[in-house]
Amino acid sequence: MSELHDIARGVRAGDKTLIARALNMIENKRPDIERKVTELLAILSEGSESGHGHRVGLTGPPGVGKSSLVAVLARELRKQGKTVGVVAVDPSSVHSGGALLGDRARMAFDPNDRGLFVRSLATQGALGGLAHPTHAAVEVLACAYDMVLVETVGVGQTEVAVTHVADTVVLVVQPGSGDVLQFLKAGVMEIPDLLVVNKADHGGAATRAASDLKSALATLRQVGAGDGEQAVLLTSARDNQGVEELAKALFSHRDAIGTSGVIARRRQGRKAWATDWLARRVGTLGVEALGGIANITQLVDASVARDEPTLSAVQALADRLSLLVT
Repeated sequence: MSELHDIARGVRAGDKTLIARALNMIENKRPDIERKVTELLAILSEGSESGHGHRVGLTGPPGVGKSSLVAVLARELRKQGKTVGVVAVDPSSVHSGGALLGDRARMAFDPNDRGLFVRSLATQGALGGLAHPTHAAVEVLACAYDMVLVETVGVGQTEVAVTHVADTVVLVVQPGSGDVLQFLKAGVMEIPDLLVVNKADHGGAATRAASDLKSALATLRQVGAGDGEQAVLLTSARDNQGVEELAKALFSHRDAIGTSGVIARRRQGRKAWATDWLARRVGTLGVEALGGIANITQLVDASVARDEPTLSAVQALADRLSLLVT
């Protein structure tokens, strides 16, 4: 059995050492390591049990308490017998390029808990709230854990990349964050499946924020923009208030989209990520040599229709380009 098969077997078994090894490979930008990553993801995608974990993206502006909420939510999920993987996307250091680790500093977990794994990723200048390796990291953790929580960098109203990696998207806001018009700006209300007002311990301000969100949803329904059916929950990471209800809402949403087939369509977002990965790797001239983004998308769609691993498909396109220029 090859080294990559050994790593894949360890990932599925929840071996933290091999999970960390897989994630280290994912963050490595060397071309030979990137090829190994595509092979590893292809191995992990084999079989009906691969990638079974429920992927939950928590997004929202800076300062709303996402890290603290992720920490208490992970502990609640562990209490309910779920294994949990956490990907915390942090801003990059301007000096080293690595994650500043601010999110993990606010998360206090038992290091001996075999059912919990936390990893920080640096944005490395990526826009949209996620680091470029996030998708692959989520794919790995989803093969090892029941739930994968993805905390994005707070970037306000343009944070849509999380929809490419999450089955359920949670928008977290805080009291005093704005009126109804603020919530309606830039399509921010089209992203989440659940809406959470954190810092509910602020009392009346939190209640008013929840009311504003519900009013925004009602406005969306009236103008026909989005279904406007998202639940609005109140939580307090400090007081552990509403966290059990949030966990129940996540379970309910997973059950709903799983039976309706929505979850399968949502995971097609990996095609957008894979296409972006290829564009970054081969550059503008490489994309043109492969017939442009539209042609690349068609080729990736065709590979997905044949049940081929998405990243393997774009790796094959990169290989095709290398043949064209040699």
